[in-house]
Amino acid sequence: MTPQEAQVDLWAPFTTDVLLEVRSGQMKQLPGSTTLSAIEKSVIDGSVHVGPDGIGDDEHDLVFHGGPDKSILGFCSSHYAKLREEYPAAADKFQPGGHGENFVTKYMNERNVCIGDIIAVGDELVLQVSLPRQPCFKLNQHFQLKNFASVTWKTSRTGWYYRTITPGSVKAGDSIRLVERKHPKWTVERVQEYLHRNTADAAMNEELAEIEALGAESRKEFGRRVAKQKAKERKARELLPKWRDFRVVERKQQTPRIVSFVLEALEPLIDTREAKLEPGAHAKLRLGNGLVRAYSIVDGNRNRFQLGIALDEKSRGGSKYMHQIAQLGHTVQVGAMTEGIPRARAAGNHIFVAAGIGITAFLAHIEALAELKWSVVLHYAVRSAEEVAFRERLEKLGDRVVIYDKSLGQRLDIPGVISGMKWNSHLYFCGPKRLMDEAARETKARRVPETEVHFEAFEADISGDPFEAVVANRENKLLKIGEEESLLEVLQKHFEVDYSCSVGNCGTCKIGLKEGRVEHRGTALTEAEKTTSMLSCVSRGVGRITVEI
Repeated sequence: MTPQEAQVDLWAPFTTDVLLEVRSGQMKQLPGSTTLSAIEKSVIDGSVHVGPDGIGDDEHDLVFHGGPDKSILGFCSSHYAKLREEYPAAADKFQPGGHGENFVTKYMNERNVCIGDIIAVGDELVLQVSLPRQPCFKLNQHFQLKNFASVTWKTSRTGWYYRTITPGSVKAGDSIRLVERKHPKWTVERVQEYLHRNTADAAMNEELAEIEALGAESRKEFGRRVAKQKAKERKARELLPKWRDFRVVERKQQTPRIVSFVLEALEPLIDTREAKLEPGAHAKLRLGNGLVRAYSIVDGNRNRFQLGIALDEKSRGGSKYMHQIAQLGHTVQVGAMTEGIPRARAAGNHIFVAAGIGITAFLAHIEALAELKWSVVLHYAVRSAEEVAFRERLEKLGDRVVIYDKSLGQRLDIPGVISGMKWNSHLYFCGPKRLMDEAARETKARRVPETEVHFEAFEADISGDPFEAVVANRENKLLKIGEEESLLEVLQKHFEVDYSCSVGNCGTCKIGLKEGRVEHRGTALTEAEKTTSMLSCVSRGVGRITVEI
């Protein structure tokens, strides 16, 4: 423990402190990743000017760092002694400057610094506390500790950002003074409580969304939650229809087997936040022939979105209908849309594996990660060059895409992909059953944790031996499920059951499992969840089971 770390009460009120160090850094490649970061910062000797965008030669990844709300990052050096004790393997990196901070202080910390605080540093510089630092995977890569970023907000050791009110010059040894406190109850730690740990408190979300001193990054997040809650309340009052009419406004032949469709709502949602969709969502379509099918959304929002649909040789009518009937101007009904594929924010590398129409589930997700300059690669298997869907968009991704052309004898080597992945990688798979079965088998054989892999199937085998299901919370209704029926299909004949993807990806159709043995299929449940739940769209009971919906 250094002298500056000793005997510090992190709960003591802050009125004055001393600027121990001033630091800046340049963009470098993070260890084990192609992502660039300026988290490694060096001490600045002498005086340095701080302007609206911070220290002049301090570089930023402008996607998440820098800008008016993030001109300076502060961090309490008194945290480092505890961190060295907790993580001895990374002790050499837990030194002042280790978190990428520009200002190193001793007493100021997340428990005694409040959003909106006006701070004077030295004789000229005036700053305002704007944001808690929202840690990302770059901390994991920098310290070579998996999931370390999430620990920082769980323990309130993230640091905080300032915006510049009055530019000026500063140097190590300058005094720091609290000039004005506008929001005394909103310490950085308390904001983190509702930003990360207690995200469902509607009243706090509304209050934080209205604090003008809070930086845009966090205010937008709280505003998004408020909009989502209001949409949920409106839906509960049945002001939003379950099915909406959409018209085909664009249609394009992507490959000999794949057609893309752009669907536009006849009565769009007015609130743009309510209409937003995250990459990887599914849309449920009610077709004119009475069928209901779910498809991956390539891109768009709840008012206008694009699908890519392959003509399935074994089609039971869904893909045939869209290919043959859904021409420009045709109307279909669209129901529930899922939330999208969760972004693995702790991962330093993102590896996507897709085949054929499987690209539709991942394309927008990959593009978003590439735009953020995160490390991402797509391994894409096709029958031939003419079967490459959305070719123009893939070409823009450059060397992030590796295409395997079966007609040229090229083979996607899933074991090789897994064996060759870098530390702290997240895997995503989408393709036909053979690919998905191999992916499940190989990830298990190589002990890839289930939290570090995502399976997105677009076909599922629902068949099997007949079984019976007793619905305990519906007067013990006894249902008989045939060889070619899913439990979901039989449940829908008697009750209203939520569902979306119908192939075991999204978990919308999850029901409680009270008694009996189940042959679990699909990927939406963890091993722990399978003891008390099942996916009614794909999983099958053995003999007789008891469930709750």
